[in-house]
This record gives sequence, C-alpha cells and structure tokens, in this order.
Amino acid sequence: MADRPRDGATIDESSQTAPPVTDDGPEHVARFWRELPVLLIAALLIAILIKTFLIQAFYIPSISMSPTLEKGDRILVCRICVRLGGVDRGDVIVFSDPHPHSGPDRGLVSGALHWLGEAIGVARPENEDFVKRVIGLPGDVVELHDGQLYVNGAKVDEPYLNPEKDTSPYGPVTVPDGMLFVLGDNRAHSGDSRFEPPTGVGLVPEDAVIGTVFVIIYPPDRWGGV
Repeated sequence: MADRPRDGATIDESSQTAPPVTDDGPEHVARFWRELPVLLIAALLIAILIKTFLIQAFYIPSISMSPTLEKGDRILVCRICVRLGGVDRGDVIVFSDPHPHSGPDRGLVSGALHWLGEAIGVARPENEDFVKRVIGLPGDVVELHDGQLYVNGAKVDEPYLNPEKDTSPYGPVTVPDGMLFVLGDNRAHSGDSRFEPPTGVGLVPEDAVIGTVFVIIYPPDRWGGV
C-alpha cells in the first residue's frame, strides 16, 4: 500500500529516483587501458613543450656561483624570458657549452631515443651546460683590478660576490658583437670568460644562452628568487 502524506496525495513509488549506475564494469576498465597510452603521450608532449620553450630545471654541480647558487641547488630557468626580453647585465644565465664537441654516431633510432631522453630530463646532454652571471654585453669594455670590476670605465657594485676575493688583474677587453662576458660570483673558483678552455668557457655566444635563472626550488631551506 502506497504511503499517504498529510495532504492526502499518494506517492508513486515507481517515480522514485533510481540510484546512480556506476560504470565500473569490464568495459570501463578496458576503455581506461585503451585511453592510457594517449594520456601518457599527451603528458609527454606537454612536458617537452614546457621544457623546450618555457621553463627548465637544472642542478648546480659546483661552487663557482657561491653564495648565490650553492653546489647541490636545484634551480628553474626561464627560457622564454630570453626570447622575449633578451639578456641584461647582472642576469644569472644557463648556457650551453660555447665550444661543443661532436657526440658519438648513435644512428637514427638511438639518436632519436637520446634526444627524447634529453627532452624529458632522463639523459645527459652531449655537451655540458654552465651557469654564470652576465657582466659584459656586446661592445662593453670589461676590466678587473684588485678584485674591483669596471664596465665601460665605471665601478660596478657587486653585493653578490663571495667574500673570498680574487685580486688577479684582467683586461681591459672589449666584448665582440654577438658575444657575452660572464663571471662566476665565486671569482677565486670560477672558470669563466677570463679563461679559454679547458680552464674556462671563454666568451659566450648570445645564441648559446638557454635561459635566465629565476628561482631556487631545492633544498627547501634555500628556496627563493635569484
């Protein structure tokens, strides 16, 4: 017998809302496995695009930029910033080896797999990347005397320097067109534009710049902007 509410109307039990039907049967599981490769490929492509054009993570392997960047720091580099705004004096940049060597002949398949591994950060690049601070732009005159930096004849205040001074004189030298002059913040322990390979990196072509460092993401007690 149907329930009878106080207003006298009967409740049609057939009109009650049915419980939701869950799609957790074999067809649902099969569809998930069919879609999984597509999702993984999409995620991989997005990761490659982000690393190639927007942001890339790097590990600091040396003390040449201490105390700004310490050995073991993980940093994020803005790639698109260089493409949109170029490089300025004082920027901390990551750049590819200005004097690259040719890698082994890997063949078509192996080469493609290595390129993919580099793109997603699981394979080492053929040539090393470096991190330094931009000191001189094309046309600038750079010199060092008693640990003091001069650019175009003017003293440069450098509060970021390591307390251990390097008083070795250098220059003056004029930065050629298309090149950058870079130094480490730990001048006494930095192979930079003052030295040619293998002691340093020499001058850096502008097109070798990967991006500008903007944040330290690890370890947690070092997190912050650069």
